[in-house]
Amino acid sequence: MAKANPAQFVQEVRQEAAKVTWPTRKESGISTAMVFVFVIVSALFFMLVDWLLQIGVRAVLGFGG
Repeated sequence: MAKANPAQFVQEVRQEAAKVTWPTRKESGISTAMVFVFVIVSALFFMLVDWLLQIGVRAVLGFGG
């Protein structure tokens, strides 16, 4: 593997960084809202599963939670 010239490397990094497109404020807001919604849905799902498992353990073993 050939060693790259540090100046050439920095130039290539700058060229690649110039190609980066950042999300708009609207896109960031929508993504953030989606994350919050999925976190809430996931929490509710796992809360329901935990509750059902708790009922099952109580029914089968007679103790728990």
